[in-house]
Amino acid sequence: MGNTSFEDLKGKVCAITGGGGVIGTAIVRALAQAGVRTAILDIAKEAADSLAATVKMESGTDSIGVVADVLDRQSLAKAKQVINDKLGPIDLLINGAGGNSPKATTKVEVMSREELGKTSDTFYGLDLEGFRRVFDLNFLGTVLPSMILTGDMLNKGGGVVLNISSMNSYRPLTKIPAYSAAKASINNFTQWLAVHLAKVNVRVNAVAPGFFLTNQNRFLVTDEKTGKLTARGEKIINGTPMGRFGDPEELQGTVLYLLSDVSAFVTGIVLPVDGGFSAYSGV
Repeated sequence: MGNTSFEDLKGKVCAITGGGGVIGTAIVRALAQAGVRTAILDIAKEAADSLAATVKMESGTDSIGVVADVLDRQSLAKAKQVINDKLGPIDLLINGAGGNSPKATTKVEVMSREELGKTSDTFYGLDLEGFRRVFDLNFLGTVLPSMILTGDMLNKGGGVVLNISSMNSYRPLTKIPAYSAAKASINNFTQWLAVHLAKVNVRVNAVAPGFFLTNQNRFLVTDEKTGKLTARGEKIINGTPMGRFGDPEELQGTVLYLLSDVSAFVTGIVLPVDGGFSAYSGV
């Protein structure tokens, strides 16, 4: 008789980086409802603590906020100690920390001859430090937590890592080269780590969300003053067959599936949740 429920997740401990964000919040709530005890890692301790308190009150499942910088080995080691002391060994890791920045975003989508005299709005005007920060946050901010927070899985003889990628990883969007490159790197790393850890019974997969409104992309797709869609936002909706942005709650089922033993023979995949965006040619 095969496993067809998420019962195996009950009582497990999950560390989720970037857990205080819009998508992280939806995931934490789903985990708690499934009985998973969550450690919400975030650089903003107040946001993590507030969410943990809310989730515990709503579900009755243990949840703690833990301050952590995903680019700092010592910070992550301290966070792991806190998790182990308060919740026990880590069974599951979700690498959700990430984001974009205006400093790593070009002002124009494609370069034209008119921009030759004003290259500051193009690729040539990007701030290298801003580019590096976005790339490091998304990619190295996935690699380093995977190094530090999976040790318990090796000791216990099993576990699951779930990375948060993006549809940018398959086809880079205009304007955001650093973010797109980092997410493509996450896909490659997901496959690499899945192979590396397969014999020690640690599965590694990724979810590639399509377009969800988050704090990181809001400035690109909605007008700050009117709240209406920008021209870019309209393009996104027109390129998504379902004709809307995703709701963060619509990632919950996919996440639970990939963390659970329901997907016990699944490793090294990147699963799109995109309203049909990747299937649509635009015609």
